[in-house]
Amino acid sequence: MKIGIFLTNQNPVGSDMVSALENQCLMTRLARDRGWDAVATGQHYLSEGMSQLQLIPYLARLAADAGHMTGVAGVLLIGLHNPVEVAECMASLDVIWQGNFVFGVGLGYRDVEFDAFKVPRGQRVRRFEQCLEVVKRLWTEDKVTVDNDVCTLSNVTLTCRPVQHPHPPIWVAANNDNAIRRAARIGDTWFVNPHATMTTITRQMELYRAELTRVGKPFPRVLPMIKEIFCAKDTRTALEMAGPSLANKYRTYASWGQDKVMPGGETFDQSFEALLRDRFVLGSPEECYEQLRPCWEQAGANFLFFRTYWSGMPVAPALASMRMISDELLPALRRVTAGD
Repeated sequence: MKIGIFLTNQNPVGSDMVSALENQCLMTRLARDRGWDAVATGQHYLSEGMSQLQLIPYLARLAADAGHMTGVAGVLLIGLHNPVEVAECMASLDVIWQGNFVFGVGLGYRDVEFDAFKVPRGQRVRRFEQCLEVVKRLWTEDKVTVDNDVCTLSNVTLTCRPVQHPHPPIWVAANNDNAIRRAARIGDTWFVNPHATMTTITRQMELYRAELTRVGKPFPRVLPMIKEIFCAKDTRTALEMAGPSLANKYRTYASWGQDKVMPGGETFDQSFEALLRDRFVLGSPEECYEQLRPCWEQAGANFLFFRTYWSGMPVAPALASMRMISDELLPALRRVTAGD
């Protein structure tokens, strides 16, 4: 089992973003020094209710503190971008991370973002797939000619190629059932979300496996999964320290419509106690281990990404959670083999 830290650097509007960035760098250095394997971050534009750094410059900055760790774009909303820009910037990040970089992509779900980039309804999935296909061609072909909805290219060569060959691993985020099947078809693996219950993810894993079989692809060597987690001396302490910030995070998700693109029956319009069940991981190291067990026993995950900091939380509790995870949970997770 590999372990990564997931950092969003999302903060309340009006926050000192310079200080917030330094706090995220502190978390990166702690993960580096305690032997974590990766650092990931995501992307949103026009994030109502919070301030957030953009993925590309943020990941470039984190590379300076990451040491041996893998950098993960988790995820770039590729359909909002021009494929030449994506191919050049992601190749540049692969160079900055010295070939230790993962390219994660997602469709997105917020109308305000699609509207801002003039991506009309009915074209979003097609644009997403077209953009990814052009990026892969730019990375692997010497001369590329394309004329489609996202760009026009005539016999062009990319300015910067990735270090990795043929290109960085492509992890595809997906929430609903159709997106799970699409991830199987177009990606190297499914980047499993933290939003759904483990019951839903276990059901969707069967859809993912079936689609892999249908298109003649093996089950991926790496199956990454994000989990919301807070580790403390006991459940009560974990809830007191993390509950308000985590609850606020999911209220924000609800206001953005995140649960509207989840499978049927999934909703964030419920009490935090109900939302917590089968979804979040909070408690002592031993309790967290047991709550995480379905990730590998039922879903087959072998790369867990922990988000233990949310907008509005002081950095000290997050660092304390990371230290406890490092000292008491990580050694046990290292002994796990997916499917055990």
